[in-house]
Amino acid sequence: MRRAALALGLVALLAWPWASPRYFVFLASLSVVNAIVAIGLNLLSGYTNQLSFGHAGFLAVGAYTAALVTTRWPDTPIVVTLAVAALVTGLVGLGLGVPCLRLEGLYLAMATLAFGFVVVEAIMNLDWLTRGNDGLRVPAARLGPWALQSDTARYYLVVAVGVVMVWAALNLARTRTGRALLAIRESEIAAQASGVHLARYKTLAFAISAVYTGVAGGLFAFVVGFLSPDAFDVFLSVDYVAMIIVGGLGSVPGSIAGAALLTVLNDSLAGFQSYRPLIFGTLLILSLLFMPGGVARAFRFLKGEQG
Repeated sequence: MRRAALALGLVALLAWPWASPRYFVFLASLSVVNAIVAIGLNLLSGYTNQLSFGHAGFLAVGAYTAALVTTRWPDTPIVVTLAVAALVTGLVGLGLGVPCLRLEGLYLAMATLAFGFVVVEAIMNLDWLTRGNDGLRVPAARLGPWALQSDTARYYLVVAVGVVMVWAALNLARTRTGRALLAIRESEIAAQASGVHLARYKTLAFAISAVYTGVAGGLFAFVVGFLSPDAFDVFLSVDYVAMIIVGGLGSVPGSIAGAALLTVLNDSLAGFQSYRPLIFGTLLILSLLFMPGGVARAFRFLKGEQG
């Protein structure tokens, strides 16, 4: 049954660009990009209980890195471009993770929030590099001799990378690093007593989360085609936190579901921006009250009832 569902889902993913309007193809690509960010954030917050409100900053670092590489070296393969974006963002995440080791709870949230503001200010002031508020146009990504200029081509690129990132996240728990992160989530004291080096693995979680967001940032640059500082404001970071809360902390499928749900909802509310914070806040409160484990736990509960 599970294999049949996976096969059906794969067929739906492959057929989507041929059965949907062009804008819905773009929206699906954006949903996958947001899902990659949500998975990365969940690996940090859901596994090691480090809440971050700065992932819009990581996304901006990855997006601008990919854009600058493609602008200066147009023939760079997309795989190399995404790898560079992941590496640069991972190093930034590592640099942020080290000083944040001394912070917890509200103080950690404020530090990551400040990081997001710093990144946006840097983009606006380094206009000789990023073109500041004028924005930066992103050339089409290249895969060998082919330029991925259509929404369909970009969609397949995003889905292919998304599948790899999901597979890596699902298999992380089987590795030593994944087991250490899960131990930290359950109890830091017990994990430390079992030989888990808290500082090392918490910093590593920041780096892994940043790598995921850097890859998503590179994909975001190619999907959108134009970058500006106001696309990476604090509300985007709040959206990512909402995605993992609605989807379910510590759950990769929940991250995907939360990202898809909130991406579509955000798009639907485009004409009601003044009411958007109210609606999102209400959704979060209802989720915490009636579905504290998110969509993932609710689905497991219903599945158990049926079984």
